[in-house]
Amino acid sequence: MNVPYEFLCHPTVFALGDSYQIITPVKSEMLFWVRVGDKNYYDHSNGVMRSATMVHKVVVPMTALDSVKEYTVCYKKILDRKPYFPESEEAAEYTYSFRPVEAGRPIKLYHVSDSHGRVDEAIASAKTAFGEETDLLVLNGDISNHSSSVENISMIYRIASGITGGTRPCVYSRGNHDMRGAFAERLAEYTPVTPGDGLTYFTFRLGDLWGIVLDCAEDKLDDNEEYGGTVCCHGYREAETEFLKQIADSEEYAKAKYKAVICHVPFTYRDKSSDGLFDIENDIYAEWVKILNEEIKPDLMLAGHKHRCTLSLSGGNMDDYGQSFPVVIGAKPKAINNTEGFTGTAYVFDGDRINTEFTDSLGDKQPCAVIKIKRG
Repeated sequence: MNVPYEFLCHPTVFALGDSYQIITPVKSEMLFWVRVGDKNYYDHSNGVMRSATMVHKVVVPMTALDSVKEYTVCYKKILDRKPYFPESEEAAEYTYSFRPVEAGRPIKLYHVSDSHGRVDEAIASAKTAFGEETDLLVLNGDISNHSSSVENISMIYRIASGITGGTRPCVYSRGNHDMRGAFAERLAEYTPVTPGDGLTYFTFRLGDLWGIVLDCAEDKLDDNEEYGGTVCCHGYREAETEFLKQIADSEEYAKAKYKAVICHVPFTYRDKSSDGLFDIENDIYAEWVKILNEEIKPDLMLAGHKHRCTLSLSGGNMDDYGQSFPVVIGAKPKAINNTEGFTGTAYVFDGDRINTEFTDSLGDKQPCAVIKIKRG
């Protein structure tokens, strides 16, 4: 279907915990809600429906949407939000079909990171991989160059719209460039975060795939002059360590067929370039790897940040903390042949294997690896 006129692009259905967060950028102020089956879910602030925003967010239980397999976005444009008898237009609505990730079937996952404003190129790279058959999209940070405006943040939704059309789920992970700019402090309003505390690290379960999203935040120490005193990431990472321990204790991942870590920065690798400027938080990252190795035991990590496409294996020259799982660093803001374009990564979870391939916006493909699932 065509994008509704009042929307900037199709909605994006983000997976987080046991819910979906349906987020839609719009062109004008409006009241906004989503209907699934016979129940309405509203974009509201403690019972007050929001209209003074250009990005609407509605939380819907996964079980509800997975069962009905369609949702209807509803809105009323605000004319005059007076204290008494506010005026709005008549309600309009559009219905989207939805295809959840179902257990027992192969999963076609496409990974986009570090597109840095290359919206059309990122969409084209996914089409190279699966055409219209992508089951799950992962947007793994640095989709734009910085969060200086809502327009920049909307690149997340424009890419998701072009790949999923609002009909399939997506997972979002924050990158270091997303923390820069005047709207970075409001990013939680415009992207999926945990309800209540607004955290950018969380778990999800989609069909046979269990995933944990981690967030390294910025890539240099908090006191680096580039940030001008605007970040406090060290404490955030410390809190994340406690989160990892809680997840390990909960064993919520125990019965998953596939287990994946999603993080913008491949924290298993110490970047010693630039006189150690990027070689930070060694103790914290070593502990993260230890918890993952000994407790969670993921099948792989999906990462970006390095602006290249490569595979880091256990014991290889990019393994600095003794990782027990492969890391696919799979995004480059150029095509495979190093011309202008974009390269992302296609994953097919099928049986006891995960097939990985780098694909670009010019139609080229390059095999990466076949990852064998090991249990027990």
